[in-house]
Amino acid sequence: MTAQLSSSTANGPAPKPPGRSPRALWHLGVNAVVVAWLGLFAVVGSAHHFLPHAFWLLVHTLLLGAVTNAVVIWSGHFAASVLRLPEANRGAPAALRLVCLNAGAVAVIGGMYTGRWPVVLVGGCLVAAAVTAHAVWLVRLLRRALPGRFSMTVRYYVAAAALLPVGAALGVLMARGELGGDLPERLLLAHEVINLLGWVGLTVAGTLITLWPTMLRTRVADGAERAGRRALPVLLAGLGMAVAAALLGPPPLAAPGVVVHAAGLVVAGVPWAREARAKVPRSFAAWSVAAGSLWLAGALLFLAGILLSTTSWITVGERTSALTAPLAAGWIAQVLLGALSFLVPVVLGGGPTAVRAATAGLERAWPARLTVTNAALLLCVLPVPSVVRVVCSVLLLVMLLYFLVLLVLTVVRGVRDRRKGTAGPTPVSGPTPGAGPAPVETSASPHRVLGGVAIGLAVVMLAVAGGGAADVRSLPILERSAAAGADGGEVTPTGRTTTVEVTVRNMRFSPASVDVPAGDRLVIGLHNTGTDTHDLVLETGARTDRIAPGKRATLDAGVVGRDLDGWCSVVGHRQMGMVFGVRVTGDGVGGTASEEGNGKSGETAHDHGGTASGNEGGSAADAFDPMAEPADGFTARDARLPPATGGSGPRVHKRTLTVKEAEAEVAPGVRQTLWTFDGTAPGPVLRGRVGDTFEITLVNDGTIGHSVDFHAGALAPDEPMRTIQPGESLTYRFEATRSGVWMYHCSTVPMSLHIANGMFGAVVVDPPGLPDVDREYLLVQSEFYLGEQNGTADAGKVNAKEPDMVAFNGYASQYDHDPLTAKADERVRIWVLTAGPNVPSAFHVVGGQFDTVFREGAYDLRPGGAERGGAQVLDLAPASGGFVELTLPEAGDYPFVTHVMSDAERGAHGVLRVR
Repeated sequence: MTAQLSSSTANGPAPKPPGRSPRALWHLGVNAVVVAWLGLFAVVGSAHHFLPHAFWLLVHTLLLGAVTNAVVIWSGHFAASVLRLPEANRGAPAALRLVCLNAGAVAVIGGMYTGRWPVVLVGGCLVAAAVTAHAVWLVRLLRRALPGRFSMTVRYYVAAAALLPVGAALGVLMARGELGGDLPERLLLAHEVINLLGWVGLTVAGTLITLWPTMLRTRVADGAERAGRRALPVLLAGLGMAVAAALLGPPPLAAPGVVVHAAGLVVAGVPWAREARAKVPRSFAAWSVAAGSLWLAGALLFLAGILLSTTSWITVGERTSALTAPLAAGWIAQVLLGALSFLVPVVLGGGPTAVRAATAGLERAWPARLTVTNAALLLCVLPVPSVVRVVCSVLLLVMLLYFLVLLVLTVVRGVRDRRKGTAGPTPVSGPTPGAGPAPVETSASPHRVLGGVAIGLAVVMLAVAGGGAADVRSLPILERSAAAGADGGEVTPTGRTTTVEVTVRNMRFSPASVDVPAGDRLVIGLHNTGTDTHDLVLETGARTDRIAPGKRATLDAGVVGRDLDGWCSVVGHRQMGMVFGVRVTGDGVGGTASEEGNGKSGETAHDHGGTASGNEGGSAADAFDPMAEPADGFTARDARLPPATGGSGPRVHKRTLTVKEAEAEVAPGVRQTLWTFDGTAPGPVLRGRVGDTFEITLVNDGTIGHSVDFHAGALAPDEPMRTIQPGESLTYRFEATRSGVWMYHCSTVPMSLHIANGMFGAVVVDPPGLPDVDREYLLVQSEFYLGEQNGTADAGKVNAKEPDMVAFNGYASQYDHDPLTAKADERVRIWVLTAGPNVPSAFHVVGGQFDTVFREGAYDLRPGGAERGGAQVLDLAPASGGFVELTLPEAGDYPFVTHVMSDAERGAHGVLRVR
């Protein structure tokens, strides 16, 4: 499977004119497809915040697009090479297979992205057909060839290609949805095992039998082919055991299959280790493949641990998401880039000098690049603060882009040199597995390697430090010295230290206060046993870092000479009762805190509960004028409700909701920093029908813990509604079994504050037989408890139920300035949801009468009754909803309000303009 350079001997044929052989041109053309998919992966990675299904899209542009194309292209080339049939892997049939494969990949990705399952089905069939045709071609190639020492490599390729259609079928089935219980998690694990360990893993294992020693510029170790022959049945048996257990048994039964598969890799890999000992890796290609193999080993070990540690497939599905980066970026991407960096110079050809130059171009600064890639990836998978994970993700993306730039420059330079005739015409020849060192070896000196590693580590550390400077609260902090935070007053230090342990339990510090002898140094050990992030702040300024659930921190309060107050500074937690006291005992007690060291000044300096200093100043409530006009060109949030999509049968709605902290105008001249789902408050509207399934992935890109609770689903809240920390994600799946307009919201405590600060939205589930109307709108009523300008909601006002403003769809009086529209005699349906968190609604259209009222899952009023009745108000408690229908007989402006009139005067009104 290796490709070696052959140069004309003195007695050989005369040199050909400068140019490129058809075989080289073929490889350049088809590998451009791989590079294009890698470029698309980089684009998606750069824009993932703005794309739905971004995580799925990233994985499949890399694995289904770039990697699957690379597997088909290079396994075909290597198979033809080791079987001594070098011309076999070109021509119309090979091109047709690649066209079919890429058309299928585009269809799968496009179908998932647009929610059209038939397109996904067609795409999956095309991919399966292309790879099946590839497997058939490989079998025919084996039959044509003479027996060879390394034909075992081709058998690995055949086995891998036979597995992919099965994995593709499982993927198409998952995309269809309508799967109950834990079947989605079972199918997902089987799909991943078959595609990653089978299709990709077997191909890589078979390739490394000869590619690895060629990268090292050494001979194939004795027994390598025999080890590969013994390993293949073991690898396939492990895969079969794991997949069967995933589909039929509990998680622990799948662990032995993973272990058996790993054992097969060990059997195949023993000769590779001997080859590495004989010739230490000295190139980017070899080290990249080696690093990828280490990531695979770690991932398999972690996967076996997950399967053994739980009996719930849903838990397995949640935990295995952590393996995506190690497998995709750590293993597969590094093996792919390493192989390309070795093979592309060979494909370009041009003689030993040209190959050496091309290799040097692709390996530019490789020790630093490899170090950055693996150090950043390691930090991404460890439980680090979100800012560290974001910075490291950017570094990984930069490393990929840098490789793509080097690759393009190397190819362009090689083509240019060949056209100028500056290199001899050395075409790609057949392989000579096990040949000795080639004359084109390039390597870095040990000093350069160590220097590059140091530079790479420095880059990662500087990047993390720079990210920490932008969000220092997210990084660990050193313990503060007694002198830095102490307030000893007139007391004389005793030289003693009082150490106390404080535990966070259920939004309380336990104990809530501690006694300290006057003059003692106080050291507090804080253990967070709660479910959210917390910290401890003393009025002196001494504080811990914010610590995640299960973690510990130490606060050094210094020498204590007076009573001190403390609290948790996470927004709203102090108002929820997370307060702490230090009580000084003995002689020389300094008494309670002085006015300048306690009370309001301490709260302003240290409480980040929505009114923290550092904002642009001034009360947002003082800036609110109910009669103010917005700026010219103002456009209200679109209240039109799109119809439910899909046919008459149930369908699956997949959506990613990303928690974002967004500064927004909520009334003319009034700005608040909101916590949002996808950057808007209310969050995105979801709509479906009874029987539909919703699969929602929550990604927390905020700075504190958040969660989501969908009222439209009925399921135990423990896992799907749990709080996730910044940088984490979870998937929430439920079936809409009952109709209505349902609220979803963050359920992290204090829940009232999270809702008040923007974390709510609506799910509309149509009742069966819902008739069509001419216009359909959705209004979500909520109240605002305004803090500082550009700050977050005032937790004290929320607790006191004292709203400053009430609004429809997140902006006070917006539909006064940009009205809803209808025509005379059109039938209008208006859905209303009262998000609260505290204020009810009495929805009313001035000048209109409702002939239909649907509230909380049932019709209160429908046309045609003997009473000839109507309704004037849709009255809704917080978190309830429904819809009304009416026909407006003549043109004019019809105001709509909540008939809790003081709330209407605070901004909960608008206009329905009829032409």
